[in-house]
Amino acid sequence: MPFYEHTLIARPDLSGQQAQALAETFGQLVSENGGQVVKTEYWGLRNLAYRVRKNRKGHYLHLNVEAPAEAIAELERNERINEDVLRYLTVKVEALEEGPSAVMQAKASRDERGRRDRDFRDRG
Repeated sequence: MPFYEHTLIARPDLSGQQAQALAETFGQLVSENGGQVVKTEYWGLRNLAYRVRKNRKGHYLHLNVEAPAEAIAELERNERINEDVLRYLTVKVEALEEGPSAVMQAKASRDERGRRDRDFRDRG
């Protein structure tokens, strides 16, 4: 089966849990159509480069999917209908990457730097 990386942006007025539930719903849809979601990442509430449907921010969700093309077509059709989804992008890849994505790695290193700075201030 082909591999896909699928990223979607959900409305900012949803809570983080609601956005993750949205990803679970779409993952279940892929499973029902003969595929499987290998990995799901919640990238958080982030600023958009430009306004999309009058929104300046959005919840970013990233899915690594192994599924037939028909399952991806059904996923995208449901996302077009869903009012909570602002944008989505699906890219076919040769292989799914193991471990955290580049966005999650950058977020983790940024968090680590912040912790080190706080620890240094607390000691000094």
